Amino acid sequence: MSFTDGFVDIPSSLGFVFLSIFLSKSSCLSTQSNTRLCGFGVNFCPTKLEELEKVMDRSDSSSDEEDDRQRLVEHNDIKPHPSPRTHSTTFDIDDDPHFRPPIHRFPFSIPKFAFDKRYYYLLAAALPLCILVLFFSVDIRSLFSTTVSSTLKTSDSLSDRMRESELTALYLLRQQQLGFFHLWNHSSFLQSNSSFNSTASNNLNSNSALIEYIKSALLKQITLNKEIQNVLLSPHRSGNLSEVVGDALPMDTFALDRCRKMEQKLSDRRTIEWKPKLNKFLFALCTSGQMSNHLICLEKHMFFAAILNRVLVIPSHKVDYQFSRVIDIDRINMCLGRKVVISFEEFSEIKKHHLHIDRFICYFSKPNPCYVDDEHISKLKNLGISMGKLESAWNEDTKHPNSKTVSDVESKFSSNNDDVIAVGDIFFANVEQEWVNQPGGPIAHKCQTLIEPSRLIKLTAQRFIQTFLGKNYIALHFRRHGFLKFCNAKQPSCFYPIPQSADCIIRMVERANVPVIYLSTDAAESEHGLLQSLLVLNGKPIPLVKRPPRNSAEKWDALLYRHGIEGDSQVEAMLDKTICAMSSTFIGAPGSTFTEDILRLRKDWGTASLCDEYLCQGEEPNFISENE
Repeated sequence: MSFTDGFVDIPSSLGFVFLSIFLSKSSCLSTQSNTRLCGFGVNFCPTKLEELEKVMDRSDSSSDEEDDRQRLVEHNDIKPHPSPRTHSTTFDIDDDPHFRPPIHRFPFSIPKFAFDKRYYYLLAAALPLCILVLFFSVDIRSLFSTTVSSTLKTSDSLSDRMRESELTALYLLRQQQLGFFHLWNHSSFLQSNSSFNSTASNNLNSNSALIEYIKSALLKQITLNKEIQNVLLSPHRSGNLSEVVGDALPMDTFALDRCRKMEQKLSDRRTIEWKPKLNKFLFALCTSGQMSNHLICLEKHMFFAAILNRVLVIPSHKVDYQFSRVIDIDRINMCLGRKVVISFEEFSEIKKHHLHIDRFICYFSKPNPCYVDDEHISKLKNLGISMGKLESAWNEDTKHPNSKTVSDVESKFSSNNDDVIAVGDIFFANVEQEWVNQPGGPIAHKCQTLIEPSRLIKLTAQRFIQTFLGKNYIALHFRRHGFLKFCNAKQPSCFYPIPQSADCIIRMVERANVPVIYLSTDAAESEHGLLQSLLVLNGKPIPLVKRPPRNSAEKWDALLYRHGIEGDSQVEAMLDKTICAMSSTFIGAPGSTFTEDILRLRKDWGTASLCDEYLCQGEEPNFISENE
């Protein structure tokens, strides 16, 4: 037997020895004079103690295990002499000196080395060795140092975060202080300027402007204060912090109030009555830009027609866009309660075979008279319209238009003797701009606005919003195609890199507290995809929603499909405008007439928000390419 085997079996051998002792002791009987049970103490029964000593002696003499077993068997076979006592209790010890209690056989045997002293010495020598092996194989210090070091690291990390938060909070507090100084200086400036105003109306306007400015500035400072609180609390985000420090303000509801709707103040409108004379017409002609430019031009023509007391003739789709697809002309007449606008077809029926423009008085003289090129003149003639020579009312350039008044227009363009007159393209005209920019426009009527999307387009937009967006959403007009060169010609440029644009949009989303953005764009898929990947707030992506392609399973656009106007580029453009105009907050493209027409609709419909602004308003692009 090897040393390893003997060392491993020592615990089990000792167990057998103690079990044998227990069984032997349980058979011991006490004498009548000293009756007791043999326990587990040191008072062994004398008879069994002698046998145990013999076993120990035999074990020490290194006798074979079989010989010991044989001797034990012989002892068990010796028959005791009959006892003279006939009645003995179970617990009495027989006085017969030859009596030996039987030794019970067990299915196991006690190993011979169970009481060998050499194995005790080996055990004593191996125990320190095991302790040394355990000491060097298990890094006990690491069990304690890991806990201590992790505690120290956590403490250091928390300390670093707290220090960083404090520095950031100090910076934000400095910004808040500068904001309050700016508010103080600006309010003092407005107050000093108002003292020079002589009329009460001017004082009222200046005071209302001051109040609105103060409101806006205070909202910004409250938002900044909330940001400071979040920065200071950021290192302590573990656990239920609100139960310890409490919530400052319910910012979700506050954000809705912060981007609340603007007051229209319709009672303060300055308007003009449009009462056209019989058989007096103003022939509208718009040539510059896309549909949005033409709609703005058409609105200004309506103002001119009201000033000159004439019926406005909408141009034919053979010369201009097919306006009847995107706006409701009959609705304009309904809003004024009289016939003020007619289509070209109606005009042709009234004039029969005499389609003639009696006088062509050009509002702009540069870069070319009436801002009409030869192509448009040719188209008019192909419709059977004749005209005289183009004449200029004054020296006016489209690049630098001068501010004009109603009296100026009346003095230059009133021609009572002429039934049909034209003034050319007046998209760039600057006539009573304050009137034109009022909610509802400069003309008195009973509707919200005169030029708005047709009923079919409005219903389709509402169904799309109910399907995809809900009530609270931001609309983003993100113009890109052909905008780079156009914007870089301006000072400053209005074309922003996509990462910078994403930062501006995220700030607006956080400010307006909206879950989704409607995207109206002509950007390529690569630009749109990059923008979407960068729009992340608090670890969550901000979804950009675009109008999906036609799908028969979706019913939100069924009206357009039923009336055969789906797929029309101008109808889709007007649908985009309508969805943007109905949004809770709008981000526009600076310099875009598409954006300007949306802002006009929002102003007239009463959906304009205090948070409406141009993309990255007040910022310059962080990178601008060189010119060609």
